[in-house]
Amino acid sequence: MSDLEKTSTRTGLGKSIEEFGDVSRSFYTDLRVVLMFIGDITRISGHLIRHPQKMRWNDVFYYMNLCGSQALPIVAMICLLMGLIMGFQGAVLLRTYGAELYIVDLVGFTILKEMGPLMVAMISTGRAGSAFAAEIGTMKINEEISALATMGIEPSRMLVIPKLLAMIVVIPLLTVFGAVCGILGGFLVGSGLMGIPAAAYYNRTVQVLTLSAFNIGIIKSLVFAVIISLVGCFRGFQASADAQGVGRATTSSVVVSIFLIVVADALMAVLCYVLGY
Repeated sequence: MSDLEKTSTRTGLGKSIEEFGDVSRSFYTDLRVVLMFIGDITRISGHLIRHPQKMRWNDVFYYMNLCGSQALPIVAMICLLMGLIMGFQGAVLLRTYGAELYIVDLVGFTILKEMGPLMVAMISTGRAGSAFAAEIGTMKINEEISALATMGIEPSRMLVIPKLLAMIVVIPLLTVFGAVCGILGGFLVGSGLMGIPAAAYYNRTVQVLTLSAFNIGIIKSLVFAVIISLVGCFRGFQASADAQGVGRATTSSVVVSIFLIVVADALMAVLCYVLGY
């Protein structure tokens, strides 16, 4: 090997090591910022639990209305359609084996444990998570966050905690509402297409849908609510002080939230399987 080839090899190796070092440093910096943000939210939450009178309840009720009641129509429509779709897909297979009544089990368990919480989380990510990131990013452009810090007000306490609490309250309620709509969609298929009597469908639903399945859906919705609110707010704080930065932060909040929701859902599904739920 010539001296030129040896020099080129060393240069390429050095560049690779340098790039690996830059990626590692960037990952460490981002991880440190995320952990500091989570620690700050945990500290403020503990303080507000001990002193609830310091909570900005008007903001909490505002975000509950924004993320909860205003989302009811879209949640009802999508979950109803999901129940119809699963009912139609299951009807083709179950009718072949003469097991039409088991469409109740298929739609009920899938909606209650899996698709209900997941679809509500996706809807809330597009509506609430992106709105949180855009709102905080715009405040950063207008230097309102810096003004809050100058006045001695913690931006996280004022901007994050009300959103987090509102999401923790409304997402489980939306999940229950969506589950009812999804089961109703399955009922329309089972009763209208497959000829199952309404009383038989209702009795089978009450028989097979257990309290543990309902609890699993609620627990998933709580985890999804925390992910959506924290990711949206964090990306808003990380936005650069220009219009493009707000757009990138909004897009990033939706993408990251969906990814983390799917990962969390997979982990909880494995955990439920291991625990026998």
